[in-house]
Amino acid sequence: MAQTISDISVKTMDGQDKSLGEYQGQVLLIVNVASYCGYTSQYGGLEKLHQTYGPQGLRVLGFPCNDYGAQEPGSNEQIKTFCSTSYGVSFDLFDKVHAKGPQQHPLYARLTQVEPVGEVGWNFEKFLVNKQGDVVSRYRSSVTPDNPQLVRAIEQELAA
Repeated sequence: MAQTISDISVKTMDGQDKSLGEYQGQVLLIVNVASYCGYTSQYGGLEKLHQTYGPQGLRVLGFPCNDYGAQEPGSNEQIKTFCSTSYGVSFDLFDKVHAKGPQQHPLYARLTQVEPVGEVGWNFEKFLVNKQGDVVSRYRSSVTPDNPQLVRAIEQELAA
C-alpha cells in the first residue's frame, strides 16, 4: 500500500466529496479532534499553527471522531459552532470519521500504516504529511501543537 494520501477522498462538513489530492504541494497536519476531550484545548494551538504557517503552505485538517470515550457526539453544525466560538477555528474541518475499528475511514487506514504502525490511541493524534502527500511523522495526543519537535518538523517540511 502506498503511503501517499493524495488518492483518498473525504467529506467536507457540508457533505461534499473532496480529494486530498487537492492539497498536493502543501504540508498537512491531520488531526482527529473531539469537543469533549481533555485535549480539546489543543484546538487553540492548532489554530495558532494554521495562522502562523498557513501563509507558508501548512494546512491543518481536523477530522471529528467519536471513537474515544464518545467525546464527539455532536452534529457537524454543532461541531463547527463549538470550534469557531470556543477557539476561533478557521482551519478545515471535515465530516466525522472513524479512526479505528471495522468502520475505520480509508484515510486512517492509510495513516496508521506508517511508523509507528498501529491504531490511533486517542483524540488529537497528529500526522504530518509532506507536499507530495506522504505521511512523514506521527505524534501522539500528548504532543501539543506548540511542541518544539512538531514545530521543527513542520518548518522542515515547509522548507523542503
